[in-house]
Amino acid sequence: MSNSSDQSGDVSTLPHDAFISLTPRDAQQQAARLVQEAFAAAFRLSIEAGAEQRQSAIEKLTGHLAEWAGMASRDEALLRRTLLLAGLDQWGLAFSETFGPKALSGVSVLVSLLRNELDVQEEAISQGYLERLQNEEGAAFDFKVLLRRELHLALWHAMIAAEERDEAEAIMRHLGGLLLGVYEEMPTHGWRLIADALASIQMRCLSQGLAIEGIAQETTQSLFVSLASALPEEVCSRVMEQSSTAVRAWQEARRSVQH
Repeated sequence: MSNSSDQSGDVSTLPHDAFISLTPRDAQQQAARLVQEAFAAAFRLSIEAGAEQRQSAIEKLTGHLAEWAGMASRDEALLRRTLLLAGLDQWGLAFSETFGPKALSGVSVLVSLLRNELDVQEEAISQGYLERLQNEEGAAFDFKVLLRRELHLALWHAMIAAEERDEAEAIMRHLGGLLLGVYEEMPTHGWRLIADALASIQMRCLSQGLAIEGIAQETTQSLFVSLASALPEEVCSRVMEQSSTAVRAWQEARRSVQH
């Protein structure tokens, strides 16, 4: 019942982020972007590089991430590293179902190296941060929004790039399940992340002429329809309204720049 009362509140009210004073929004968003870039690099290395080349490149990548995390006070540095680890775990779990664990061998090494640099006390503090990330919807909220946006967009791109219908539909079902999982994990504010993801997909379609025909168009439409039917009616209305508002604002901004 408490979730229902929270959801009926002002949609402009963002959740309280207890981490914002330790790691501000720009650092949270930078963490999400670094996760995306590091995952993409490690993913490519898993597929294309030999074992020795992959290990060397992953060690260099780990050093780059650790250097960024260390550009802060001790507590913030540990939170930054926790965000990186949590984000890489989420990307890895999301992609393992579609591409299999062998394609993620480099990502597994990267996560292990990042985690192994922590001593016992640091590991305990990091674990505490991780538990708050999981249990408090507002904790590092800007990080969560951008991380999920790029993750969902990456899977959507894989879906529309699939040449076989079975492959595209499998990715579509997986992506739909991930989006519904956001709402289940974050029953009060998860709808915001879903709306953000759907708006981002629509913007890509409009700006780049993507998913305008064939399997790509059909699976994209099916994704939206299946989400609409699976979400509670009130939540669905809020998601669709918010995503439509974001797309309209984006279109108006583009028109104003063009003129």
